[in-house]
Amino acid sequence: MHERSSVAELAESLKAELDRYSPGGKLPSSRALVERYRVSPVTVTRALAQLSAEGLVVTRPGAGAFRAEPRATPVAGDTSWQELALSADTATELVPRAVDASGVLATLSTPPPGVIEFNGGYLHHSLQPERALAAALARAGRRPGAWGRPPTDGLPELREWFAREIGGSVTAAEVLITAGGQSAITTALRALAPPGTPVLVESPTYPGMLAVARAAGLRPVPVPCDADGVRPDLLEAAFRATGARVFVCQPLFQNPTGTALPPDRRREIVRIARAAGAFVVEDDFARRLVHEDAGPLPATLAAEDPDGVVVHVCSLTKPTSPNLRVGALAARGPVLERLRAIQVVDSFFVPRPLQEAALELVGSPAWHRHLRAVSHELRKRREAMTGAVALHLPEFALPRIPSGGYQLWLRLPDALPEASLLATALRTGVAVAPGRPYFCAEPPAGHIRLSFAGVAGPTEIAEGVRRLRTAVDELAV
Repeated sequence: MHERSSVAELAESLKAELDRYSPGGKLPSSRALVERYRVSPVTVTRALAQLSAEGLVVTRPGAGAFRAEPRATPVAGDTSWQELALSADTATELVPRAVDASGVLATLSTPPPGVIEFNGGYLHHSLQPERALAAALARAGRRPGAWGRPPTDGLPELREWFAREIGGSVTAAEVLITAGGQSAITTALRALAPPGTPVLVESPTYPGMLAVARAAGLRPVPVPCDADGVRPDLLEAAFRATGARVFVCQPLFQNPTGTALPPDRRREIVRIARAAGAFVVEDDFARRLVHEDAGPLPATLAAEDPDGVVVHVCSLTKPTSPNLRVGALAARGPVLERLRAIQVVDSFFVPRPLQEAALELVGSPAWHRHLRAVSHELRKRREAMTGAVALHLPEFALPRIPSGGYQLWLRLPDALPEASLLATALRTGVAVAPGRPYFCAEPPAGHIRLSFAGVAGPTEIAEGVRRLRTAVDELAV
């Protein structure tokens, strides 16, 4: 039996027996539990630690484990005063700070058991480099000084690695280590745009970035995209009309559309921003999620920008595990000091053991083997999902088949309500991400996003699309 499941099962069994002991009563010894449940001493230790963390058991070194005293019954208070306190400043706020996190939660929430997860944004555990991560973390924990305070900018070796990955003339001195890509985007937007000002965004775009912008008091302004990504003519017009000083984009395998900006648009976007005296925040989240049939990748915008127009964001989280929250911010010029100051104020630094583990991982032979395996699997799953959609959902428009990333972006038939489809699909056993949160203004049509990275494989993909077909048919009745 898997160690993790053994620990959980033993913890549940011990919980069921706790009523047999009075508060303060001693539980059987670890040796007795090993013999009774036929598990290892490590499993017993971990199960007792879990119960201790839940406040159900107290462990005393050399004495054993005891049932904890019951917790006091929570007192029901009156929190109605908060409604007034939280809304007191709305009359003077240019942009309300209340944030709708539903678009983010739609991709972070775990569906109920038995539901196929097409709404996720991370690799299925079978695609994650779990053994390599475990080995890297173990080696990192033994490194000299691994538990000491790290430099606030991040470990020099890790900053150097990110600088090489970003490319061009970017140096380690221009890189800050962050707690994942989301943290880096938050720091960038807070540093570059004062509250109440507009920030230009692709339409559609990543809901997590829209939530960050609104939480910072910024006003997202949509710039429409076509089959090749954001339209330069509309971007230039948006800068003129709004006076914005920031444009956020995902030039490579954009979320949700999967588009990759062609070379002429990449150069034009940086030129337009430079002429407007504005920054481009480049969210390069999917570079390590390239499919094996994609061909050579373009350089980052930052690699081709000597003037400091581009603030680059990247992360190790997407191609590894949601728990390896290690990313980077790269910038040049005076803006770097502002980014550094906000980063330090917000979080001090990224935990050193996590940075050391990231270094161990990317420096090991397992890293490149893992990236090749993910590249192969994502292509296979993309082909399985596009084939299943063509077979079972021919009325859904699929404008682009991406060669990187982890999702398909589907436009719904005009007669099919987006919200009704989501609810019905969940009842039929498949969770999909709604399209509405990807737009900061009124969407032109209903959409859904289907992720093929968070499922077990092609068989589950085919079954999930069949369930989605069932949901569509139910709504048609």
